[in-house]
Amino acid sequence: MTEAIYQEVSVKTEKAKEQHRRISVCGMLKYLDVSRSGYRAWQRREPSEQQKHREAMKMRIKEKYDASKGIYGAPKITQELRQEGEHISERTVGLYMRQMGLRAVWVKHWTVTTKDSDFSHKLRNYLGEHFNPDKPNAVWCTDITYIWTDGGFVYLTSVMDLYARRIIAWTLSRTMEVEHVVSAIEQAKRRRRLSNPLIIHSDRGSQYVSAEFSKAVAGMKHSFSKKAYPWDNACIESFHSLIKREWLNRFKIKDYEHARRLVFEYIESFYNTVRIHSHCDYMSPAQFEKLYQKTLDNGINAA
Repeated sequence: MTEAIYQEVSVKTEKAKEQHRRISVCGMLKYLDVSRSGYRAWQRREPSEQQKHREAMKMRIKEKYDASKGIYGAPKITQELRQEGEHISERTVGLYMRQMGLRAVWVKHWTVTTKDSDFSHKLRNYLGEHFNPDKPNAVWCTDITYIWTDGGFVYLTSVMDLYARRIIAWTLSRTMEVEHVVSAIEQAKRRRRLSNPLIIHSDRGSQYVSAEFSKAVAGMKHSFSKKAYPWDNACIESFHSLIKREWLNRFKIKDYEHARRLVFEYIESFYNTVRIHSHCDYMSPAQFEKLYQKTLDNGINAA
């Protein structure tokens, strides 16, 4: 019990120093009915191996929290530590995070808000909410979302490969003209060097039913969400919710250029390459695709 009291006094003293406040340690010890000499002896005592390990683990947790820009909570940090060979429970990681005052950015789960049973036979839904293809470049999905800046709205168009939930192309524009949506698709085609037709899924926005977009996706099977039913495009909708809640909503975005820098940093420097995803067995989308290619190459070589 005395150990816990000494620890409490030490923590409160350090916090007071950080806040430039004066605090009477003697008064605290007297109030808690512990001796000053005992407290001084405790301060001079060498930390045990268990304490050293605990502090080292807290440092590693803090490093992973900082590397995720404060986005990761105990579940993801636990997974990363386990991947590095550390045997630690999620409960322990959560305890250490609370002790250090670390709290993950809250992300609201995506939910259905509207549903419409009317579905035109002209615009077919080939995807049918099957969001887990067995290889890359089997299914892409795309959507547009708005981002508020001090200079007005800008619009993010993203293209996702559903296999690893990787964002394979994106554009940020000042308007919602179809040319920006087409630009994102052309960018995706160049990056992926497509050789086989695939499914491209979108909602029924005017950009996606336009002649220009149809020309850009010629040779692909164009799948459409049901009217007013965003669940059909849940993965890309979820990503757009994620980038806002985890990243963009933290900033007072000045203008288009500021928004572009933030989007680039999140997608290219974090989401695709670093952020672990439960869908990807707690790997990043890039790592998950690399593992697929490695497995494929090993199979070809074995044959």
